[in-house]
Amino acid sequence: MARPPLVDVGPELSTSQVERYSRHLLLPEVGREGQRRLANARVLVVGAGGLGSPALLYLAAAGVGTLGVVDADVVEESNLQRQIIHGQSDIGRSKVRSAAESVREVNPHVQVIEHELRLDSSNALELLRGYHLVVDGADNFATRYLVDDACALVGIPHVWGSIFRFQGQVSVWWAGEGPCYRCVFPTPPPPGSVPSCAEGGVLGVLCAAVAAVQAAEAIKLVVGMGDPVVGRLLLHDALSQRWDTLQVERNPDCPLCGDHPTITELIDYEQFCGLPATQEDDVHAMLPTVTAPELAQMLRERPDSFRLVDVRGEDERSIVSIPGAEPVPLEEFVSGRAAARFEEGEEVVIHCKVGGRSATALQALIAGGHTNARHLEGGVLAWVRDVDPSLPTY
Repeated sequence: MARPPLVDVGPELSTSQVERYSRHLLLPEVGREGQRRLANARVLVVGAGGLGSPALLYLAAAGVGTLGVVDADVVEESNLQRQIIHGQSDIGRSKVRSAAESVREVNPHVQVIEHELRLDSSNALELLRGYHLVVDGADNFATRYLVDDACALVGIPHVWGSIFRFQGQVSVWWAGEGPCYRCVFPTPPPPGSVPSCAEGGVLGVLCAAVAAVQAAEAIKLVVGMGDPVVGRLLLHDALSQRWDTLQVERNPDCPLCGDHPTITELIDYEQFCGLPATQEDDVHAMLPTVTAPELAQMLRERPDSFRLVDVRGEDERSIVSIPGAEPVPLEEFVSGRAAARFEEGEEVVIHCKVGGRSATALQALIAGGHTNARHLEGGVLAWVRDVDPSLPTY
């Protein structure tokens, strides 16, 4: 069902704009009036990564007049497999700055607002109030719930997308017009139960498929054409190359947009999604560690006197591994089964990619009574950086 345009008609198009957008102007559903709405639109894209990259490029090409980009990260080489707005020369640069330059190159008529920051409860409401809608390409649950709550409180829709391995999801969450994100996903999964793309991988071109739908939905909302996916959840499987649609409804008991809402301000989303970051950091900081150079010395001088354990998955280990490490899945530590693998008093060193999962494994092992254990500070990436830079990273 078509909905009223989200954005008012803007100023007349220049001769240059008419030529640039002529293929849009030929579409009766868009036309000159719709293109003027696009030029008058203000769209915030959360994340300049896998989803944000193609979404930004297509929204810029479509003539969205003002594009905001919010991201706090820098470009890494492993990003380039899917984050097509960045290039080789952008490695180490701010993602926001890199993305803004690419957008300006695609369309000089677009104003880009750079928000080089971490979106959180202290800044989200003020930032979102300057936009007509949000395209959400966040890669973590805390930011997804934050964006959903902030959009509902500000009163604007957001076009959400999610990717993992070969699967993607898209919907338009719009409190007051249909369900919000909390209506369909009322609680986040337990911390660590859903691996990130950095741990589980993602097919690069899947990002383009999902982000293209997100961009199309944003354009439809701005112009007021077609049938936006409000109340529908699109599911994409790139391996079978099919899209499925689930009907989703507003939950009258939703704490955000239900009949009796209890969420009237932004909350602590790290706490909502699991252990507060500060508390988790404090706990992990108390755990015994070994540095990569220290581990290298141990492997040279007394390799048979301790057990080196890798809690990562097989696919991660196939990219880069520390010689002599034996695989023990993180799940075995969390469940307590791993304790039976080690003799009492046996020295154990645990590692993962960057140190988070190994800290979790070590904490579980110590809680089970095994005290002669440490984990590698910085994980295998620290090993590559400080011991063997010839190895690849991911």
